[in-house]
Amino acid sequence: MRPCHAVEILLTRPANPRELRYIRRNTWLAVNADRTRLLAVQRARNPGAALHQLRRRLEARLPLDVLSTHYPDRRGQVLLNVALAPATGRALRRDAAALGQRPQDVLRQRVITALAREEERRARHLKDRFDRLLTDHTPEEVLAGAIALTHKRRSHSSPVTP
Repeated sequence: MRPCHAVEILLTRPANPRELRYIRRNTWLAVNADRTRLLAVQRARNPGAALHQLRRRLEARLPLDVLSTHYPDRRGQVLLNVALAPATGRALRRDAAALGQRPQDVLRQRVITALAREEERRARHLKDRFDRLLTDHTPEEVLAGAIALTHKRRSHSSPVTP
């Protein structure tokens, strides 16, 4: 028996009820409130095969954008299955050939670089906000405010148990 793999599906637009009814006939599926993200369970020998099989089965029925494994592997990574536009695929293969690498390795490095750039941008943005706060408030006030806000958000989001 082949193991089951959880696959997260991002759509380019919300799925309509008819599309979802059709897919649910032969796929274990959970849908988020705005119907743009789905979680499916796919039997396959490995996570990569699960992504590939699910894309082949669903791409004619749903506006698929990205499929990814829902749980990270042993190295803490998730697999992505992305359908590139033909021109993008050609450019990626051309760049990979020029670098002497596989296209998936070039794409992986570009995604990692873009994520690192975004993380740096967010860190700079946060630092700028703190610098502005510290012009009018003491570090102690900023820290106390952050703790109070965090506590308030946490108490609103977690259910109260008797």
